[in-house]
Amino acid sequence: MRLTFASYNIHKAVGRDRRYDPERVLTVLRELGADVVALQEADRRYGRRESVLPRQMLDEHHWQVVPIAMRPASIGWHGNAILVRRGLDIIDGDRMTLPMLEPRGSVRAGLACAGRRFEVVGMHLDLSGMVRRRQVATVCSAITRMGAPAVLMGDLNEWSPTRGALAAFGSPWNVLMPGKSFPSGRPLAALDRIVHSSQWQCDRTWVHHSAAAALASDHLPVLAKLSWMAD
Repeated sequence: MRLTFASYNIHKAVGRDRRYDPERVLTVLRELGADVVALQEADRRYGRRESVLPRQMLDEHHWQVVPIAMRPASIGWHGNAILVRRGLDIIDGDRMTLPMLEPRGSVRAGLACAGRRFEVVGMHLDLSGMVRRRQVATVCSAITRMGAPAVLMGDLNEWSPTRGALAAFGSPWNVLMPGKSFPSGRPLAALDRIVHSSQWQCDRTWVHHSAAAALASDHLPVLAKLSWMAD
């Protein structure tokens, strides 16, 4: 079984031209061809916390939304959301509370492909390095206890290529570096990462560069093609 995972901070659908344009973000999502996408900054931060990507548009683009939102107009929690292509099964989903200095959280989805279950976590970590390490430890501990193959991804806000919060993953997690993804106009840092458990094998990683992606958000999407290794 081979699946493509993507992580994308969509900056509330406001592009580098400071224009709100959800259709532009959906164009980028279509370009990715991913099976599972973790979004960051997918909801507005205040008020009704409504999604910046209208539900009808997501339906028209054939995306399933993992049901983890606490408010009717939202698709996520603390801006984190998970989209799944049709054909994959959504078993369940929930919210994960993280240690924080500012409002932060993580979301989890239990998914299945051809009857084989796996976990996906989407996250947007704190700006404080010490807090980031605690957040990583919290997520890893919770998912390890579940025992299923897992993929963790998101905007980790970690500027170090190998240390800092990345070192907190440890064994049996494999931290991938698809490439520099921020800022989208001239990427300087690999803030967006994909991490997988030992049951997966990484076939390929990359950063998605396109004209639409360079304009739609201040981050570029990162992707990984993973194969589920034989039991």
